[in-house]
Amino acid sequence: MNILTTLTVGAVLAAGLAFSAAAKDGDLGCVDTAFKLVGPDHKVCISSFRDPNIPGIVCHLSQARTGGLKGAVGLAEDKSEFSLSCVQSGPIAQPLTVPAQQEVFSEKTSVFFKNTKVTRFYDRDNNALVYLAVSGKLIDGSPKNSVSNVAISPWAQH
Repeated sequence: MNILTTLTVGAVLAAGLAFSAAAKDGDLGCVDTAFKLVGPDHKVCISSFRDPNIPGIVCHLSQARTGGLKGAVGLAEDKSEFSLSCVQSGPIAQPLTVPAQQEVFSEKTSVFFKNTKVTRFYDRDNNALVYLAVSGKLIDGSPKNSVSNVAISPWAQH
């Protein structure tokens, strides 16, 4: 192996390790789903995030995480399998002044090109917020998705 190849392989592995550690920030917890002899087990992990523009909304996203040797070094591509649930957790100022559609969360699910995005839609006619999670790739998007809605309700002040 020449020095350029060695440096390239080293850079890819370093980027993979950095991605692997960063992708797990914010996890509430994980459950093993398949044993792997080498590297971490396959898992389903739950992350929590708040809508950055609407205080009083919290969402939970569960995602499949690929283990094994590729998962250990951050080179695995996680499956496009996830579930989304959002709830009102506090008062929401009325009237809402938010765009009809806005991205509120994004997380990489592979070192190259793939991510999971959550977009919020404001259903003004029904006084509801609708959150849509989709998986995307730069070249070939995935139709897999999950949706959650939050009916905006008055919040009791104690």
